[in-house]
Amino acid sequence: MDELIERINQFRDERDWRQFHNPKDLAISISLEASELLENFQWKTSEEAKENNQENIEQELADVLIYSLMLASDLGLDIEEIIEKKLELNGKKYPVGKSKGNKEKYTKF
Repeated sequence: MDELIERINQFRDERDWRQFHNPKDLAISISLEASELLENFQWKTSEEAKENNQENIEQELADVLIYSLMLASDLGLDIEEIIEKKLELNGKKYPVGKSKGNKEKYTKF
């Protein structure tokens, strides 16, 4: 993961884009790219979207991930650590006994 983040940051730094990539704008970019990802699925079933838009889905998802990794790097966050913490929290909010096969939000159990 560290090598990938290093390559992403190198790509950005070679183009002198870090000056534009403050945390606020990276967060906005994540949201905008996620919206572009969603456009691939609008008015289609998941199967239709995958059949007709697979390449664009991959590209938009990559944009979301790239901006997310840049933001984490810029904020000094350890990706594995924050994901592990979130999985632990979600495990408490969504215990298997109450959430298995249940799509309800944890506040409903």
